[in-house]
Amino acid sequence: MKVLIDTNVILDVLYKREGFYEDSLKIWKLCETRKIDGYISALSIPNIVYILRRELDPEKTLEVINNINLVFKIYDLKSEIIMQAAEKKTKDYEDALQMVTAQKLKASFIVTRNIKDFTGSKIIAVKPSELLERLDF
Repeated sequence: MKVLIDTNVILDVLYKREGFYEDSLKIWKLCETRKIDGYISALSIPNIVYILRRELDPEKTLEVINNINLVFKIYDLKSEIIMQAAEKKTKDYEDALQMVTAQKLKASFIVTRNIKDFTGSKIIAVKPSELLERLDF
């Protein structure tokens, strides 16, 4: 099963966000052990580094990117995705990029905490806890 992991799920693990960390970490581990095929948009990498910028020096930045790259497959952000996302005319262009990316990779789900932001998506958005309930492991 292919899933697109939204940036907020990755940040839940990196920040150990209370109330979200455990389920997001379970999803991370399922991707790490290849029980599910976890993808992230290439857009997520610079967003994560930007959000974590106060905690990261160049060495730590490389370490974070390497760890993410080992666990998740990074789906390239191509001009076609950029244009199709703009054509969606949604309030949040970044979410539109995630929706189009999920379509392009033929994901089964988008895993996010912000389901309401993906109401117009052709790919169903689920919370980490919902995906864990759906899986048969």
